Amino acid sequence: MAIDLREKLDAGVLICDGAMGTYLNQKGISYDRCFDELNISAPQVVGEVHREYIEAGAEIIETNTFGGNRFRLAAHGLEQKFRDINLQGAKIAREAREVSGVDLLIAGSMGPLGKPLEPIGKIKLHDAQLAFTEQAEALLEGGIDLFMIETISSLDETEIAIAAIRQICDLPIVAQMTFTAEGSTYLGHTPAEMVARLLPLKVDVLGANCSVGPQKMLEVIEQLSELGVGYISAQPNAGLPRYYGGRFIYLSSPDYFAEYAKSFVKAGALIVGGCCGTTPAHISAVAKAIKGTGITRQLSSIKVKSSAEAMIVEPFGGAKTRLYEKLKNNFAISVEIDPPKGTNPAKLIEAAIKIKEAGADAVNVADSPMARVRMSCLALAYLISSSVDIDIVLHFTTRDRNLMGLQADLIGANAVGIHNILALTGDPPSIGDYPQATAVYDVDSIGLVRIISRLNSGMDLAGNSIGKPTALSIGVGVNPTVPNQELELRRLREKLDAGGQYIMTQPLYELDLLKHFIDKFKPNVPILLGVLPLVSFKHAQFLHNEVPGISVPTRTCQMMEKAGERSAQVGGELAAEFIEQAKGYVTGVYLMPSFGRFETCIELVRYIRGN
Repeated sequence: MAIDLREKLDAGVLICDGAMGTYLNQKGISYDRCFDELNISAPQVVGEVHREYIEAGAEIIETNTFGGNRFRLAAHGLEQKFRDINLQGAKIAREAREVSGVDLLIAGSMGPLGKPLEPIGKIKLHDAQLAFTEQAEALLEGGIDLFMIETISSLDETEIAIAAIRQICDLPIVAQMTFTAEGSTYLGHTPAEMVARLLPLKVDVLGANCSVGPQKMLEVIEQLSELGVGYISAQPNAGLPRYYGGRFIYLSSPDYFAEYAKSFVKAGALIVGGCCGTTPAHISAVAKAIKGTGITRQLSSIKVKSSAEAMIVEPFGGAKTRLYEKLKNNFAISVEIDPPKGTNPAKLIEAAIKIKEAGADAVNVADSPMARVRMSCLALAYLISSSVDIDIVLHFTTRDRNLMGLQADLIGANAVGIHNILALTGDPPSIGDYPQATAVYDVDSIGLVRIISRLNSGMDLAGNSIGKPTALSIGVGVNPTVPNQELELRRLREKLDAGGQYIMTQPLYELDLLKHFIDKFKPNVPILLGVLPLVSFKHAQFLHNEVPGISVPTRTCQMMEKAGERSAQVGGELAAEFIEQAKGYVTGVYLMPSFGRFETCIELVRYIRGN
């Protein structure tokens, strides 16, 4: 039988425990470890943490399962162990309760999935609910008393987690979101929006945890109270961390933390605990400051704002740059330049000058293609634009940048005059120089397009104003040669719907493939055809057999083999012939030199402009 959590809260404030992860780190567990996996490999350590919090006065302890969903566990190769990790987490907490002999509640901790949901990210809503459901089932099987959904920034994700739990049981739910110092979540949701959307659901307690210290969280708790929330939880960090001696040190002392705990209760909080940086000493101080002191709640009667009042920012899409206008009205030509592997860009700047003199409209600056380490694409783009009056198309991938880095670099590109962005997911590190490197991929190319559109509306992803909007045009990629055409075309449509303005194809060598793509997709935006001139028979074989996304026809390979010493010349002639054939179907061409040899591409630019 489910406990009546609200009945317990009506009888008085409940003290929750404090941090698990940062406290485990204080005990010598590296941040490189999967803390949740300790439920299996080091249950005695986890149990010790629970017992310390119980001795400190905690009346609710959370299971060590914050990252126990399959998406977060996948980062450690543990996604198949989600059931064991959650089941064992609940068991360890139960054993700690039995050993202590204290009548307390065990909360099954469920944190965020770790990656954004569609449409910004790649996690589908169905998959998100499945991940939360299977975690909740394992925790329920383990014998928890209630669920603690925490540290989530997305209302959509929180709603999915709630739905997943309600699908399997009626245990009490505490839903806590994480708010920044500005008073909104990282995705821009305000306490008012949280209340409007979550209060009508079957949730027992709404609250806030993590991200900020006591002072800033108090403002959020006061807002929740003013908005009419009757059952509120508060679990702030112990201030902001400082990195010292290889560890993060949190600055708020137990006494300072306890003083604010009293303010939380006065503001309406009925569950008070701690998050990152808090320890049993903090919880002990909180318990002493609150229990038996007669602190009373001071609730307000202000009504909840309707969800219709929530700010909605529609995507602006892409900007009308010089290159974009050229694409709409004339045949545009761009040539790709890969950043150098070293520190000297002089050769590439010289190449850009020659490309401009030959008649090209733009140069594309790649972003460490094939996952090889090269100079920053943004740095090279700026150096070229400072020396040559030519448009730059900046290849921009989500491989190496998290959500903060993506937005920071896009705003920076706009500031230094780089306004054309080709939104790409990026080649995985596994094929490059550092296969052991960790890829970020917070979002894929579809999510990146949405982020750029958001910046073009004057807002960042969190809903914060960036002042003057960016003016970035948005190009998107497509590969007409992939086996799963339906998936590729569906993703292309999503990119265009999100704000993409023009299409750039992977290198093609057959007109029929291009025509088939156009006939099937019927794009209503400009297309730049990707052309990579062949230089030899071996080159053709390599591209066809070893480079993902490129298909070279058998007839073309045979012609290159037959050409012998003239193979480079024949490769250029085949490229010129293909471009002439494609002119009626595309509005531009995107030339890619092989092995840094720009001569053939420059000759092709001259040929196109002469014809």
